[in-house]
Amino acid sequence: MESLIFPLLIVGFLYFFMIAPQRRKMKAHRQLLNSLNEGDEVLTNAGIYGAVAEVEDNVIWLEVAPEVELKVQKASIAQVVSQAGDTADDDAETADDADASD
Repeated sequence: MESLIFPLLIVGFLYFFMIAPQRRKMKAHRQLLNSLNEGDEVLTNAGIYGAVAEVEDNVIWLEVAPEVELKVQKASIAQVVSQAGDTADDDAETADDADASD
């Protein structure tokens, strides 16, 4: 019985410090992909910034310049830089900062 304690401790260590955090990351990434909407500014794994123009099943169309869209796989989105509704708040903060410095 004592010989089973060490292997069980190793399995427990691997689960709590390697497997569980990876599962949390995967779940968070899946939620991020499901919450994408048109107008969100995103960053791809390749380092390309763009605004989501259209969301399909496994494909996202990114507008990287005026009238220039890239078709990328949905899973290649690394993070959301700003949500579609955040740009108005950012513009207001920038205007407030400019007024405060005058």
